[in-house]
Amino acid sequence: MLFFSMGLSLDGFVADRDGDFNWSVPDDELFEFHTDRIRELGAEILGRRLYETMRVWETDPAMRHDEASIAFADLWTALPKVVFSRTLDRVEGNARLARRPLADEVAEVVGSTDGDVEIGGADLASQAFEQGLVDELRIFRYPVVVGGGTAFFPPVTKRVDLDLVETRVFGGQVIYERHRVNRE
Repeated sequence: MLFFSMGLSLDGFVADRDGDFNWSVPDDELFEFHTDRIRELGAEILGRRLYETMRVWETDPAMRHDEASIAFADLWTALPKVVFSRTLDRVEGNARLARRPLADEVAEVVGSTDGDVEIGGADLASQAFEQGLVDELRIFRYPVVVGGGTAFFPPVTKRVDLDLVETRVFGGQVIYERHRVNRE
């Protein structure tokens, strides 16, 4: 299964007009939930910006400051990753650059693991969603309105029906919504 998961503002943006998303820093409960999700993944497909943002978990020893961050960093480092980029000529750690079109890479990655595969990076995941490759959306909705920036969704050319399969509230503030694409 391929799922798209990101934090977003109440008005639907994953980053504000300046590219900032500091409003989405998880509390301890949500960080533990993210760590548990990483445990269940078989692979991660991500765009260049998200790869560069998350690379610190593999390269910066300062990120390993307590038991929870060490656990996350260990899991993230071990997770196979496929990075889509037009500008990078190499990647580090347990990652490789994508060599083929998105649909082909998704098919290969999903077919090569028994675990779920997460796709991240708003632009890349939006392309996958538009191509009908995404099976689920896993949204972390933060109580902030940023008024513009990088949208979670691109404009879609046809309606996509979803089934709400799970909700949860973290810290009384962040609402987790899990929606499965209804293919019927």
